[in-house]
Amino acid sequence: MSGQDNFTAEVIRLIKFPLLIVAAIFAVKAAEQWFDWSLIYYGIQPREPGTITGIITAPFVHGDWNHLFNNATGLFAIMLLINAFYPRVAVMTYFFTLIVSGILVWFFARGNSYHIGASGVVYGLVAFVFFTGLFRKNPKSVVLALIMIILYSGLVENLFPNDKKISWESHLSGVIAGFIAAFLFKNIREPDEVASVAISDEEERQYFLPRDAFEKTRKEREWEDMYRQFDS
Repeated sequence: MSGQDNFTAEVIRLIKFPLLIVAAIFAVKAAEQWFDWSLIYYGIQPREPGTITGIITAPFVHGDWNHLFNNATGLFAIMLLINAFYPRVAVMTYFFTLIVSGILVWFFARGNSYHIGASGVVYGLVAFVFFTGLFRKNPKSVVLALIMIILYSGLVENLFPNDKKISWESHLSGVIAGFIAAFLFKNIREPDEVASVAISDEEERQYFLPRDAFEKTRKEREWEDMYRQFDS
């Protein structure tokens, strides 16, 4: 396979899953508008058994196109970043964050209202990248955590918005889910985090003193010196 083919394959790998999720979000909104549906009932109404499926469907439902664009752009960007730098856990992290944040909203959010939108997942994925930097502490993860602070610092201000129409519970639940995901997946090493060359303790490392310098008595070393003089 040529270098160009490798590049094309890598680009497809990076964008395939994020593009699929975002396309599904747009498709749901387009169908809602085309058929004049109201899909708000596919959101989460906390502690109502009939809306428990909203744990899965709520992130795909949005109030209007502006709401959708704001969430979809942020979601695509953060999913692309995670897919690029944490490919082994990218898909797991998305679904884990979606489900756990949805469960928390269903149990603990304000009742008598429907919670919709993908903002909770966005908060969860940003939190995952940030806390992964704290847990893994390797240069790549730390740099990515700092990038999250710089690019997404505004999310902290919106964590508890004054607008009662915004589900801050989804935001907070997403952060909690992202934190848990970062902790659970912290030991799953990515290809670039695995040492490429294993250094042999005996063959590659050099020591100032013999390895057994403190394991032998003075008498034993004197006898070894005598044997070496005799052999020479």
